[in-house]
Amino acid sequence: MHRPEDALARGVPRNAASLPGAAPRPAETWLRIVQVHDRITRRVDSALHRHYDLSLTGFEVLRRIAESPGERASMGDVAEAVGLSRAGVTSTVDRLVAQGLVVRERGAGDRRLLHARLTPAGRQRVVTAAATHDAMVTHLLGLLGDDAGVVTDALARVSSAARDRL
Repeated sequence: MHRPEDALARGVPRNAASLPGAAPRPAETWLRIVQVHDRITRRVDSALHRHYDLSLTGFEVLRRIAESPGERASMGDVAEAVGLSRAGVTSTVDRLVAQGLVVRERGAGDRRLLHARLTPAGRQRVVTAAATHDAMVTHLLGLLGDDAGVVTDALARVSSAARDRL
């Protein structure tokens, strides 16, 4: 005897994990993370270069300095905040100094400590570039819809675990 519900269930796997995308393999998840990072980074970097003569890395450094007390941050703090090596942050700050957006200062208490401080031009550039950066990121990540909170929480857990050097 043939039951109607059997016809509806035909071809539907009993195990949802066997559906493509239902339980992605780690390699697929890694590929998606890399693709999303690469594509968003390239789009935002291109827009910042085109409109503000500023790389995405330069923008991130300016933003971190702008958010620091007195718009002044040690090179080590900036490197840690943006995920750059000390050499990478030094190179980026060199470019920002050459553009007149940042000045270097020695620490008052410890003359060995080097700080970066925004200039008025740097403050203006980071404010105007932030509008473009934030609008683009908001639009692109808005495509996550209701999943944004879940994705953000999951990525924060992975980031924290990776920072702790598994």
